[in-house]
Amino acid sequence: MGDFNLALVIVAIIVCVLVFIFNVYLLINYQHPDDANQAYFPKFVVVFGLTIAAISILMLPADVANRQACRHAIYNGACNLTLPMKDLWLAVYIVDALLVFFVIPFAMFYYEGDQDKTVWKRMKSALLWVIVTAVVCALLLGILYGLVGKVDFTVRHLSSSTVSFPSSWDFSSGQQCIGNGAKQCSAYTASASSETTWTMRSTFPEYIVALATIVGSVLFTIFGGVGIACLPLSLIFSFIRRPKAVITRSQYIKQLNWQKKARELKKTADALHQEERSGNKGRKWRKNVKTVEKELLLLEEDVKALEEMYPQGEQAEATWAMTVLGYLAKLVLGVVGLIVSVAWIAHIVIYLLIDPPLSPFLNEVFIKLDDVWGLLGTAAFAFFCFYLLLAVVAGAMMLGLKLVFITIHPMKWGATLMNSFLFNVGLILLCSISVIQFCATAFAYYSQATAAQEIFGHTLQSLRGIKYLYKYNVFQIAFIILAGLTFVYYSAFLFDYVVKAFCIFRDIALSIR
Repeated sequence: MGDFNLALVIVAIIVCVLVFIFNVYLLINYQHPDDANQAYFPKFVVVFGLTIAAISILMLPADVANRQACRHAIYNGACNLTLPMKDLWLAVYIVDALLVFFVIPFAMFYYEGDQDKTVWKRMKSALLWVIVTAVVCALLLGILYGLVGKVDFTVRHLSSSTVSFPSSWDFSSGQQCIGNGAKQCSAYTASASSETTWTMRSTFPEYIVALATIVGSVLFTIFGGVGIACLPLSLIFSFIRRPKAVITRSQYIKQLNWQKKARELKKTADALHQEERSGNKGRKWRKNVKTVEKELLLLEEDVKALEEMYPQGEQAEATWAMTVLGYLAKLVLGVVGLIVSVAWIAHIVIYLLIDPPLSPFLNEVFIKLDDVWGLLGTAAFAFFCFYLLLAVVAGAMMLGLKLVFITIHPMKWGATLMNSFLFNVGLILLCSISVIQFCATAFAYYSQATAAQEIFGHTLQSLRGIKYLYKYNVFQIAFIILAGLTFVYYSAFLFDYVVKAFCIFRDIALSIR
């Protein structure tokens, strides 16, 4: 067992280092050229935040492996020699909460501050906003913890009389207790009156994690529900809408109308900048800024699509070949993602919404994969958890394009500004807590008897004022509804394509006749 724990520690250290290196690689390749050799503090926050988010997802498989370290031990207290997973969970999620509610907002306020101001004034303005946020959060947490920071466990009060040790036992389905006095000694036959509530105060760190999980669960339900459908379908529809052939130069020149739209957007952006300088930054100004950002993003996509249809330069043929391969890769990834999304939705319905569950479903899949190779089930489990995080980002992107009141922060290779990086890292960190709670519930059979189950499966779901959200599966039901509506939304576009294809084939058939 000691060798197993040592191996687990070594693997954990190696994974943390690899995750950090990979996040640095993402930052270098996604960052905008304007942020090169500057904005070092926001970059550090981005790398550190992504590392914490990835580690938090990987901690649940580590928790399962840590539980297995003492499963076959032959002496008492063996589990005390394993990793202190509960302390590690609380530490990671307190750091998560500090990053989401304090560090990332400070970095965003500082980065988005008026560039004409000095560094000290920008830091002072950002720090002021963070201090106000900290005071409000501290008061809110303190009041809530003092009033309702308790856990209500529903238990059964069972009792039985005592008798002298008999020579034989006389137990049956009608007589399950010792003696003839008490009849409330069996949880299966006890009446409803035997139920009682055991109340105890939760620890403050656990309460912080619980509230952060609730906030994250709301965002996760909205963005994740939409994203789990739009993530694979957007890739498939991107393949359907792909450019079918290279256009001629004359066709390319005719479609250069984006230049006029670009000039109009620049004029609008200059006017908004003047309003910002004059201090007129009301609700209408913010709404106009979001509208311009979305129109600019759509214009960039139109320009990119036009450049794909008319590749230029000495390697135009190679560029077109890479474009074709790129869309084929999107189709493959979209199909794989669609299978994963359908599996997720089916698992939620089969295992979480139906009581009792029809089948453990994915839990059994992970266990059987572990039997094939020790880390195969763990890798599959981590993949399903990471997929939910990708769905959250995809859902936020889609709703940001469709809804005016949601700010859009796209992630683009070689063109992502630090404020978009920070926003998405904050969203991932906030939702990672909920993803872990969601996975700990959805895969309770696979992750049973772990520290995560103790925190997210028992304490959180019994917290006063919050437990009813989990008792009645509010988040899971809303998740399924939003996913279904998104599937219907994309199905409407697919139906339109099918109708157009049918009309084209009909016209071809009529022309042949």
